[in-house]
Amino acid sequence: MAAPVETMNPSTEVLETTVTSVFQPGKLAVELISVDHNTNPTPPIPVLIAAPKDSGTYPVAMLLHGFCLQNHFYEQVLKRIASFGFIMVAPQFHISILGMAKGDTEDISAAAQVTDWLAKGLPSVLPKGVEPNLSKLALAGHSRGGHTAFSLALGHGKTNLNFSALIDVNHKEFYIECKPPCYYFVTKDYGHLDMLDDDAPKFMTCMCKDGKNCKDMMRRSVAGIMVAFLKAVLSGEDGDLSVILKDPGLAPTTLDPVEHRLA
Repeated sequence: MAAPVETMNPSTEVLETTVTSVFQPGKLAVELISVDHNTNPTPPIPVLIAAPKDSGTYPVAMLLHGFCLQNHFYEQVLKRIASFGFIMVAPQFHISILGMAKGDTEDISAAAQVTDWLAKGLPSVLPKGVEPNLSKLALAGHSRGGHTAFSLALGHGKTNLNFSALIDVNHKEFYIECKPPCYYFVTKDYGHLDMLDDDAPKFMTCMCKDGKNCKDMMRRSVAGIMVAFLKAVLSGEDGDLSVILKDPGLAPTTLDPVEHRLA
């Protein structure tokens, strides 16, 4: 009797291994860089940068923080994304409890100014041998930062650079309004602020739904999906994103619903 033979589809095996890896730290070592008024050229507002240490040219993504939050609350997410070969730039907007009533006009203007600072300012603060590819520039925002990001992308703040990709961590209405291709993921068992670092003040995080499980799983999911999307849009490598859409169960958290429109 012949021995049973196990077969598998090699291409599927490779894709699933690749997808699983985006929910883990990438292979590149990362450096966190705080940039303020002591830097020349001086950024319009302070920024926190997470960049690969290895020499090379990398796409750039800006992440705009939520209302009354601070950019360093996102360090873990920033470092995870950067470890896959992206330069992450997180501006620090002025924090004021009156900001809700005033709207985010000042934040939109500040984000536009930071965008224009990137061309001359970013290369001067990156690790030796690391260069930004500003022809591949993405814009992301969390909570109110998502509204700011969309407003900037729609031209409410003038910049000299163009954005190639847009990510919002919060608002389904923006997904509905977006032109395809666009994607929508919900981390079913986690709350609005669970992507923040564990040392974010409790008086901030207690105001929203709190996930029951380890928040690192939420950060891994958010960062992994962002990496998959950025690779697809900025680098033309859509394998990770395609398989997440096909099998959302590969993520560390439950993704439900998952939607997308390609045309």
